[in-house]
Amino acid sequence: MDSLKTKPEVMRFFIFLTTLIFCQFLSSQNLNYPSFLIDKSLKEDANAVVRHNEISININSIDELVVEKRRVVTVLNKQGDDYVNAREWYDDSEKITAIQAVIYDQLGNEINKIKQNDFKDVSAVSGGTMYSDSRVLYLEYTPVSYPYTVEFIVETKTKNTGFITPWQFLDGYYVSTEKSRYTISYASPDLKPVIKEKNLENSTVVKTNTENSITYEATNLKAIKYEELAPSFIQISPQIHPRMVNFNYEGFQGTINNWQEVGSWMYANHIADKDELPLPTISLIKALTASATSDLEKAKIIYKYVQDNTRYISVQVGIGGIQPISAIEVDRVKYGDCKGLTNYTKALLKEVGVTSYYAHVESGDTKVSFETDFPDLWAGDHAILAIPYENKLYWIDCTSQVHPFGFIGDFTDGRQVLLIKPEGGELATTPAYLNGDNYQKTEGKYSISDDNIVHGQVTILTKGIQYDNHFRIKDKTPDDIVKYYKSIWSYINNLNIDTYTFENDIDTVVFRENIAITADNYATKSGDRLLFSPNFFNKNVFVPKRYRNRQFPLEIQRGYVDEDEITIQLPLDYTIEAIPDAIDILSDFGTYTLSFKVSEDKKSILYTRKLFIKEGTYPKESYESYRNFRKEVAQNDSSKIVLIKK
Repeated sequence: MDSLKTKPEVMRFFIFLTTLIFCQFLSSQNLNYPSFLIDKSLKEDANAVVRHNEISININSIDELVVEKRRVVTVLNKQGDDYVNAREWYDDSEKITAIQAVIYDQLGNEINKIKQNDFKDVSAVSGGTMYSDSRVLYLEYTPVSYPYTVEFIVETKTKNTGFITPWQFLDGYYVSTEKSRYTISYASPDLKPVIKEKNLENSTVVKTNTENSITYEATNLKAIKYEELAPSFIQISPQIHPRMVNFNYEGFQGTINNWQEVGSWMYANHIADKDELPLPTISLIKALTASATSDLEKAKIIYKYVQDNTRYISVQVGIGGIQPISAIEVDRVKYGDCKGLTNYTKALLKEVGVTSYYAHVESGDTKVSFETDFPDLWAGDHAILAIPYENKLYWIDCTSQVHPFGFIGDFTDGRQVLLIKPEGGELATTPAYLNGDNYQKTEGKYSISDDNIVHGQVTILTKGIQYDNHFRIKDKTPDDIVKYYKSIWSYINNLNIDTYTFENDIDTVVFRENIAITADNYATKSGDRLLFSPNFFNKNVFVPKRYRNRQFPLEIQRGYVDEDEITIQLPLDYTIEAIPDAIDILSDFGTYTLSFKVSEDKKSILYTRKLFIKEGTYPKESYESYRNFRKEVAQNDSSKIVLIKK
């Protein structure tokens, strides 16, 4: 009788047989990207995994650019649907020469193939755009289960070589990358782009150069988790930004080695000779400014004229994506986009002898500056105007119908921008609203009656970015105004907004809100005692989220100062039993002070408070200290006074 196999031998045989059967199964099914083959580490903190993301950019000549893309994404859950990104933009200058998509189930079985005619074809702009030739083909797919995988392939061709697509090796938060490859090929040395690398130091990105190409390749990049008060994703993720030195854009060729040359090309080809105005408008503008005693006063009058007589409508047809429509056309139709309205205002100012400079800026509440060492046509998505006067630049956003002259708010503040002058480009910095510039003063009083009803009046004065956050309330409907105050004072029970008035001083850029309120049962009753928080009008209980292992620096983009002075009239039948101690906190991130002064007759309390949060970027190790500081602020803002019945 043959001897029996030992248990280990049986197990090895079983594993071999199982593996063989599984491999034959995969082969027979012709599977593509089954989700179970994704490395476990790439699924951690990920809603989607980019399995393969490849772009090949072929600069065949100064006026021929061919781009080939292949993207494969496995979506793990509903939150990952947004990262399929099976879409491509096109217009009269950029054509889609091929496009298709394939959808696979979690095992890698093909379940659907989408050809070009099956893609949705829609305008690529919102309803706020009146004219645009920009369109987008996109895949509309509703998954029946997760995970699923989408393979997307597209090729485009354009004569414009001035804008080369930048590349991020990670799509965003909670998305990992299995493989990413970016290749630029160029037909001759004069077409070789300049590439700026960002945040590649601690990544797996590998760069390879050949005689006529540059390739970047990355593998197994783990998903990044979002962290509160961290720099923006674009500031921390690995990426590359190419730019052309010699290029063609809509038939205009150019060479750019510095910002001066960027400005020269822009001015000569897209801004010069677009400032003609009709004679009646010139006469009107000169009459409006006839009594002005300075160029600055003239500029204010013309800015007000533009605000009152034009409106913003996006115009992005052909070269309109970079070139403003003419001033005479804006004057005729009374609307324009940021480029057209900026150029129109510039033309009006010129007619009354006021110099101004057209400027490109990267807009948004996150501050993004033009980089001194990287002159690039790609930089900027908005146009504003700079007016020099007595060695100072005054900035206006000509698309805004509400902002005061010289105040640009948090949309374009505190960043480096490009002034486009006849003699060329020049970098300049827009006004930064720092710390104490962003000021709020809350002054008022409130009384608590014996039956626990509060009557209060308060004036809130704001400046800087705090002005920007408040002044638009004056244009809301009465219902929305009441909802607004009930939202910011949501901690007040049974709140009624009795009256309100607003004062908007556009000369000093100061906004005042005068509000009268009543509230029932604000204080908490406990036997013969009443407990209430003295901070009635400006309670700040924000505490940043806790992280056991913080990964990124702490960034406070804009500091501010809040000062409060409130008189509290106590109920007649009660006296003070307990009152919080005065507080004075000094930290690296700001300060907090709190004090109480009881009147001689014990009938009222003067409550004073000051909170200063300091702008800055701090190392990640400081985050917990900042959190503790904000925790102390929140605790003291919620501290209570105890009254006892006489």
